[in-house]
Amino acid sequence: MTTNCSFEEVDHLMKYLELVVYVPIFLFGLVLNILALLVFCVSLRKWTESTIYMTNLALMDLLLLFPLPFKMHATNHLWPAHLQLLCSFSESLYFVGIYGSIYTIMCISVDRWLAIRHPFRAKQLRSPKAAFGTCVIVWVVVVAAMSPIYGFREDVQGDFHCFHGYSDKGWSPVIIFCVEVFGFLGPALVLVCCSVQTIWALRESGQQSPTSRACVKIIYSSLCAFLVPFTPSHLAILLQFLVRQGTIKDCGAQTRISLFIQIAMSLSNITCCLDALCYYFIADEVRSTRRIFRRLSSSQRKATFSTSEV
Repeated sequence: MTTNCSFEEVDHLMKYLELVVYVPIFLFGLVLNILALLVFCVSLRKWTESTIYMTNLALMDLLLLFPLPFKMHATNHLWPAHLQLLCSFSESLYFVGIYGSIYTIMCISVDRWLAIRHPFRAKQLRSPKAAFGTCVIVWVVVVAAMSPIYGFREDVQGDFHCFHGYSDKGWSPVIIFCVEVFGFLGPALVLVCCSVQTIWALRESGQQSPTSRACVKIIYSSLCAFLVPFTPSHLAILLQFLVRQGTIKDCGAQTRISLFIQIAMSLSNITCCLDALCYYFIADEVRSTRRIFRRLSSSQRKATFSTSEV
């Protein structure tokens, strides 16, 4: 990486821009996710697969929001070396929230695809217990995957910028490969494939009822909550990795990439608010999924019966 390239202008701009982005996201995200938990845990008394996954998504969003005040403070202040452990803990919570949200949204998509595309198999595979077990697995995997963060600042000797300036170990090819492939591309591929097949199944069934339209809205809201915040941020991570590896050496390009990754990572927190789209439609999904499930099951029984008569 080029060492004579100055990023002072970018850092000065982000000191103010990050605050403009973080403050409303923190306030709105905190309110929306607390209200969502109250609705799921109090108003909707019966636990279904959808409410369990959405409760887990709200918890992940809150986990992402809690470190934001520390992140806002770190934008304008250096932290002393003895706060390195607190910094690493805050960073791990932040990234657990991000990738926990990614995998929870993916699980919601797979669960919906299974219920609508394969209704008979869903009777055996889908259950509140299975949904709860899946959420536990997501927590264990994501927390374990974030454990290397505690070694990314092993060279800190004096004051440092928390959430910035990771060592070369944090930008190693293995780490970035896992982040890009297992953290984003894999879940994104699963989400898009399941969403396309689910929408196709709904259209094939010929249903134009409000319940069917509500389910389509949920699918699009899940895609929006996933692709809008996470696609730019992971593209930025890839570009910054190329800078750290010395592949991109032009100073102007490095400056633009530095600005891009900081803006993209800041805006990725908007997922806490975009998930509210999913919360808004959750009541309709709880009702509509069962109706669509029954109709698809009925149509498949008729098709099987007519085929057997031929």
